[in-house]
Amino acid sequence: MTYNTFLFPEAILDTPRLFTAIAEWLAIFVYFTTKTNQWVREGGLFVIVFNLITVLKYFLLQFLPYVFVGMGDQSFGWPGISVTLFGETFQWNILGYDQAHGGLAYFMAYMTAMIIGECINFPIQKHFVFRSKRNTGKQIAWYAAAFCIITCIVNSINCVWVAVAGIFVPDFIYNIGTTVLNGGVSMVVFFFVNKIIFPETPKVTE
Repeated sequence: MTYNTFLFPEAILDTPRLFTAIAEWLAIFVYFTTKTNQWVREGGLFVIVFNLITVLKYFLLQFLPYVFVGMGDQSFGWPGISVTLFGETFQWNILGYDQAHGGLAYFMAYMTAMIIGECINFPIQKHFVFRSKRNTGKQIAWYAAAFCIITCIVNSINCVWVAVAGIFVPDFIYNIGTTVLNGGVSMVVFFFVNKIIFPETPKVTE
């Protein structure tokens, strides 16, 4: 019998509870460490893949406007609210662009680049980054819905950027800004969306 046990005999009764508490704390520590490692792995891979896709979209935007030039540069967008910034008057749209900033042809090029990028991005994120084997059809539907919402948000910002940046810098520079803007906003939102859409499939232990 130790000195402390002699002085505090009730400590003998508390010993099992002490070990239980330690075990519970260790279990919590292991759980959060595992979850943290998973978030770090997924987050790191997600950023790498997303940025590679963003670079691809940038290169697509360099030549796709010429592919769609035959569609004309007539204004195409909604809601088409007239806005003036830095002496530049343009139409603010949630979707589309006015005639002075590319119109229908640029919008089609922009959307084509985004869709091609996401068609490549989806299977990589699903199978390689988040390792999800859940129902692909449902995941595609949710991913498409998220893409539409994010595209509306990004496009509403991008049409302001294109109009204002076009005053000061050449096309290839503001295309970089367009791609970074689209990629940056989309990356943050899509990471959390993908965490929901692509739950990791638990490993089956034999």
